[in-house]
Amino acid sequence: MLKGDGRLGHDLDPHDRAPKDACGVFGVWAPGEEVSKLTYYGLYALQHRGQESAGIAVSEGSRILVYKDMGLVAQVFDESVLGTLRGHLAVGHCRYSTTGSSVWENAQPTLSSTDVGGLALAHNGNLINTPVLAQRLQPGTTRATTDTEVLASLLAQDRSQPIEDAAAELLPQVLGAYSLVFMDEKTLYAARDPQGIRPLVLGRLERGWVVASETAALDIVGATFVREVEPGELLTIDERGVRSRRFAVAEPKGCLFEYVYLARPDTTIAGRGVQVTRVEVGRVLAREHPVEADLVIPTPESGTPAAVGYAQESGIPYGQGLVKNSYVGRTFIQPSQTIRQLGIRLKLNPLREVVEGKRLVVVDDSIVRGNTQRAIVRMLREAGAREVHVRISSPPVAWPCFYGIDFATRAELIAGSLSVEEIRASLGADSLGYISLEGLTAATTIPAERLCRACFDGSYPIPIDQDNVGKFVLESSQK
Repeated sequence: MLKGDGRLGHDLDPHDRAPKDACGVFGVWAPGEEVSKLTYYGLYALQHRGQESAGIAVSEGSRILVYKDMGLVAQVFDESVLGTLRGHLAVGHCRYSTTGSSVWENAQPTLSSTDVGGLALAHNGNLINTPVLAQRLQPGTTRATTDTEVLASLLAQDRSQPIEDAAAELLPQVLGAYSLVFMDEKTLYAARDPQGIRPLVLGRLERGWVVASETAALDIVGATFVREVEPGELLTIDERGVRSRRFAVAEPKGCLFEYVYLARPDTTIAGRGVQVTRVEVGRVLAREHPVEADLVIPTPESGTPAAVGYAQESGIPYGQGLVKNSYVGRTFIQPSQTIRQLGIRLKLNPLREVVEGKRLVVVDDSIVRGNTQRAIVRMLREAGAREVHVRISSPPVAWPCFYGIDFATRAELIAGSLSVEEIRASLGADSLGYISLEGLTAATTIPAERLCRACFDGSYPIPIDQDNVGKFVLESSQK
């Protein structure tokens, strides 16, 4: 079976990484069901949230078994592997690293063992006081290189009290973004940070319960959506059902970028479908930045919903001007310099007959460094486009994220140092328009004070200690 190398397709252009979310998490408690297969399908539905590694932990009541490896979910697991993972509860994880290197040792779920049992934990998000927490680990217990390992080790190192009590005691001291699913041999647990920055939802199966990063994963496994896990809430799930416990006062600050890019369009957040929100964003974008043009085209697939909304609001026809190669999601071959220079053409190619002689509105969700949009503008002009007007369905991304999205540093973000007009000139576009922060926020129907908008306005809901954050903060401390 082929194993992944951890490179994504957009790494063919190493200077233009798209924003990547930390991970997808999934947990299931369902006696009598094939929980490993349910978890496999749940992770498959969450693959967009993390593509470096995947893992599943299961228990039949007496011991925890973990299988994980580098690569996509379908590359890590097959029928024979899933057949060995038997039990009545499981937690799963697909990872993109935001703390710690992308190596097998850092794949999740993380397993911590003690004299009285084990604990397997999967984490979506990023902690901002990891070094402080790591100092509480007992000497010699672990050489943790991820915030997830630190959490798991702290929860497991004192098993004189039930895990539920240990979690309720520890989590108020944990700062940052965390949506957790974890388990011992008999019980499933889930928790969400007091700000609720990263998503987490609860679903009901006929014979059990499911916890997942997005409602789309519930749909895939046939679970009925019950509710979102509340910020500052700890759930315990076993044969007695679901028990809820508050460990902190809720101060909701859901991630606005989930609406822009991270979540699947068929996911629901706060009772509203993401697809509906993204189409509305396109409508707002058309009102804020109108232009005379012949055709609206998306950058597939990230710009499609907003492009539909832009076309509906503007009255300009919608069309497909770029074709995406669906199989360039991942490469196992190190690209040569010649292939790398081709860059975006491996992923996108223009339809000359559609774009030639046309004044185009090209809609995309965000600009990070600008290399991809620059290449698209050039390709469309080479294909005969008369004008290229770029419209972006998010405000300028000018600040890094410390809560679970691996953005570039502020110095690397094109909007961190250039004005909109300077960015337009850099892209070679005839015009450039970003949706306003107010317009994007209004389209979500969520009040601004309940959203984290830090990557757009630099206002971080949890104060950041710059010396204690960074992807390799633990690894650096151990050198």
